[in-house]
Amino acid sequence: MPRTALSKELFTDAGLAPTYVAPDAAGAMIDGDGRTVLHVKNGGAAPITVTVQTPEQRAGLDVAERQLPVPAGGDRFIGPFPIPTYNRNTTPDQGKVYVDFSAEIGRAHV
Repeated sequence: MPRTALSKELFTDAGLAPTYVAPDAAGAMIDGDGRTVLHVKNGGAAPITVTVQTPEQRAGLDVAERQLPVPAGGDRFIGPFPIPTYNRNTTPDQGKVYVDFSAEIGRAHV
């Protein structure tokens, strides 16, 4: 099953009424422009962990993936994601950032 591609929504001076998406079990991917922020709303009754994959290596060592807790019924803004650390550097998803969830969540928004 492919990852859920989350589309970026931009703020304007009129504000933003965000559209949230429920990512599937395969996780999500977002644009890797280095400025994008992900808003995760956990609609479940238990805490979850959001893992942002880090394909970068430094001195031949893998950079540890970023893991962030989101409490039950809570939400978190996560990011931005610096390009060299978080962007996929191979096709087919070159330039994208992969985000995984420890359990199904209510909603995510970019």
